[in-house]
Amino acid sequence: MNPKRSVKARFLPHEEISSPLPILCEPLSLLELAVLRLSPVYHGMGVPAGDGSAVVIIPGLLCMDLVLSELHAWLAHIGYRPYFSGLDIVADCPNLLAGRLAATIRRAYKDTGRRVHLIGHSLGGVFARSAAVQMSDRIASVITLGTPFRGLVMHGFVRALANVVRRKMRTQYGNLPEQCATSQCACVFGRSLRQRWPKSVMQTAIYTREDGLVHWRYCLTGDPKADIEVQGTHIGLIFNSTTYMHIAERLALSREST
Repeated sequence: MNPKRSVKARFLPHEEISSPLPILCEPLSLLELAVLRLSPVYHGMGVPAGDGSAVVIIPGLLCMDLVLSELHAWLAHIGYRPYFSGLDIVADCPNLLAGRLAATIRRAYKDTGRRVHLIGHSLGGVFARSAAVQMSDRIASVITLGTPFRGLVMHGFVRALANVVRRKMRTQYGNLPEQCATSQCACVFGRSLRQRWPKSVMQTAIYTREDGLVHWRYCLTGDPKADIEVQGTHIGLIFNSTTYMHIAERLALSREST
């Protein structure tokens, strides 16, 4: 056996599978951004008004809070109190990042005195679901955007990026378990992903069948009332006008159910 190959294999968790996805369509997300800014939804027309509740928004792999600036501004415009995640860049030990997110959620809860809503894009949705399990008393709802929380079936490019992050972690923190930064990790974050969903937290999974980065079938809860399909790209879910309308409607619905 080639020694180099065996070393590299240690960074590929068994549950991750590469899949041929339409990644070349992802640049069309720029078109989705242009359409969003021209849409009535972007200007709050016909959109359920917010009630001042806190909404924490969480970016995906290798992204910073800045990429969600459009969503942040829009949430404030329609009447919510948005918070960036505070994760800096999503390229570190998930357990450490989850701790930073928890601090933001506690601050948002203290500021408003009400349970907090979470919106996570891609990997950010995994962090949102983990937080909901661990802090269900402070979380009102979770909305995921293209989040493969039921299995990591993804484009090979995405898996390669994830492995870069894992190698960086092993260099930075030394001798880490092979399962670190996977759904099989034994840390608090990893264990939370295998726990039952809290009934007190409303969940919504927004997905697109044109997703070029992760397989859309693994982004669904399995509940037709919670799973919402939109047309667009994986990246564009954070700019998609239809997504924004669904976010506003689901946030309003979660208020009625609490």
